[in-house]
Amino acid sequence: MAVIQDIFTSIVAMMVTLGILVTFHEYGHYRVARWCGVRVERFSVGFGKPLWRWLGKPQPGVPGVDGQPHRTEYTIGALPLGGYVRMLGEQDDVGPELAPFSFTNKPLAQRAAIVAAGPLANFLLAIVLYWLMFINGVSGLAPVVGRVQADSPVEQAGLMARDEILAVDAVPTRTWQEVQMQLLDRMGETGTLQFEVRQPDAGASRTLNVPIARWLAGAREPDFLQELGIVPFNRVLDARLAEVLPEGRAAAAGLQGGDLILSADGTAVEDWGQWLDVVRTSPERDLQVVVQRENGAQAALTLRPAVRLDAAGQPELDAEGQQQGYIGASVVIPQMPAWMNRSVNYSPLAAITQALDETWDNTLFVLGSMKKMLVGLISVSNLSGPLTIAQVAGETASYGLEYYLGFLAVLSISLGVLNLLPIPVLDGGHLFYYGVEALIRRPVPQKAQEWGMQVGLTLIACIMFLALYNDVNRLL
Repeated sequence: MAVIQDIFTSIVAMMVTLGILVTFHEYGHYRVARWCGVRVERFSVGFGKPLWRWLGKPQPGVPGVDGQPHRTEYTIGALPLGGYVRMLGEQDDVGPELAPFSFTNKPLAQRAAIVAAGPLANFLLAIVLYWLMFINGVSGLAPVVGRVQADSPVEQAGLMARDEILAVDAVPTRTWQEVQMQLLDRMGETGTLQFEVRQPDAGASRTLNVPIARWLAGAREPDFLQELGIVPFNRVLDARLAEVLPEGRAAAAGLQGGDLILSADGTAVEDWGQWLDVVRTSPERDLQVVVQRENGAQAALTLRPAVRLDAAGQPELDAEGQQQGYIGASVVIPQMPAWMNRSVNYSPLAAITQALDETWDNTLFVLGSMKKMLVGLISVSNLSGPLTIAQVAGETASYGLEYYLGFLAVLSISLGVLNLLPIPVLDGGHLFYYGVEALIRRPVPQKAQEWGMQVGLTLIACIMFLALYNDVNRLL
């Protein structure tokens, strides 16, 4: 039942998300077209057979049928994966009486403005979403290191437990989300990661340099902190058991709620993450475990983890194709200290500057990521399609307004950037043709446009197929 509910939530969240993005994008085309006096025939959100349709208010000064002012038809299509604005003259020739209201007969500057208005509406939407997010308040956990993995890159650079990461590459980081974004920006690069860190009671900060070479270039769903050897403070939990399932291997071995795992096969267990690694890598293998009871007494037990099974009753494999262990016990989750919580609220005026900066930074990030993907610095397996969008939309919607607004803003920026690429069939392709037209003083030949359209459709189809293929792989 919970799985069905999650799927339903994801589908609804995806439809709402895409509906918002598509509506704003197409409204940009629609609004500027009307300003330029173009007769707008239809405004559609979604493709395919219209589920609902209605006529809008008369378009002033634009002739319609039987001498009446023209009224745009609005529709909602059955397939909610896009939308379009159909303008007079885009598909059919028009007579001389309607030529002044045809898109193709408008001056070059007006046609370019109409086409560019869609992507620009997406950037404007992102600014508004970030503005709402900032005035609502931005929260997160302080980027305090809980544990540094032995022989890791950051340990060699001098990072220590309890260090707070003040900045990455000279960019201030107040939360773990901001640290992750800075690390994501360096993915695929070669050079040095610079961290500014400070111990709780230290007056001065320290600068650490971590060398990287084509960092995580071929990684699929990379974990930046794990790759560096950083375990956040909030992830470092004592290996203390909370609930022990009666029918599980933990209960069979004599483990009890409240037990603190001290060692496994003679190796000290420092935290819950280390204990999970031991259990996961030891299916159907006897472990000699020492625990400390709640009364302080110690006990030595023999534990044999079971093989974790999936919903179909088959062994659940890890990324390396290995079976995973499972004992049927949960961890005690301590309450986070109040000083770990970071929350920043902006006034409506200050939030405007923050929203503009965030939109600009994320636009540069999307462009940089596309470039890295083209030159092979980032694996194309990171390209996402509608299934991933549905999953993330559902998750962020359940996390709260702040996370959903941020996700929606990033998607809107990505849609704006994608549509400005000089690929025929996209808005950027049309703008490219208009640029050529401005240089040669005449429209691009129809045969060249048709050839470009075929190439563009093929390229977009390949990208969509790859994105969907990656989505399916993530689910399997």
